[in-house]
Amino acid sequence: MDGQEHMDAPQPTDAPQPIDAARVDTYLRRIGAERPARPDGPALRMLQERHLRSVPFENLSIHLGEEIRLAPEALVAKIVDARRGGFCYELNGAFASLLAALGFAVTLLQARVYDGEGRPGIPYDHLALLVRDADGHEWLADVGFGAHSLYPLAFAERAEQKDPDGSFRLAEAADGDLDLFMDGKAQFVVDLRPRALRDFTAGAWYHRTSPDSHFTRSLVCSLRTDRGRTTLSGRRLTVTQDGRRRTSELGDDAEVLAAYRDHFGMALAHLPKDPAAT
Repeated sequence: MDGQEHMDAPQPTDAPQPIDAARVDTYLRRIGAERPARPDGPALRMLQERHLRSVPFENLSIHLGEEIRLAPEALVAKIVDARRGGFCYELNGAFASLLAALGFAVTLLQARVYDGEGRPGIPYDHLALLVRDADGHEWLADVGFGAHSLYPLAFAERAEQKDPDGSFRLAEAADGDLDLFMDGKAQFVVDLRPRALRDFTAGAWYHRTSPDSHFTRSLVCSLRTDRGRTTLSGRRLTVTQDGRRRTSELGDDAEVLAAYRDHFGMALAHLPKDPAAT
């Protein structure tokens, strides 16, 4: 089954809506990826890696006063046309539409992120993807959790899964849910019931508006690189290469805008408000 056949097939009402062929091509160019010959495991692995190395995890819209619309065309336009990033609802929402157009079967899952004391957050705290490839294998794919696995995780596997970014394990949790651990620390708990993109509206609203959300209290833009990660938080630039971290404080607005451009490919007209500076 190729991507066009998948797009022509009737879609369940809660399934991610595929983008059209022209948008697929522009999306693939955005992440520096070739169109896969078939929607199999290696193709998914390549697409997730390219996405994580090309599209930053960022919450700038919240601090720029920009609207966040959980609609496939709006999410893809932000990533592809505006060459921006986003947080989980945006990144995984757009990625789901790309995967669906390429012939993968994609299910949206809601997850609750554990805090530093091991307590799960609000329902619809995070959007993750269950992806079935052409060979019937299922994967937990995620391009919207900041520091996470570089490659999709085998969904049925309960042993440790080694990844360039750590050791990951999926474990049975209460009520049929799954816990995800990274290097032995619980990251989030996944509810396995299929969801629609619109179901995440309340979670996105909470994280855009609540003073209890870490997204309203901080400013972050972070991107996986070939040798580590680059993160800009307010005026603090942190570059990690080969396990070595270098942090610097940037000066005037022009220097910060240049950092967004040079490190993340983002051309901003003005800086977002930094909640840490108020």
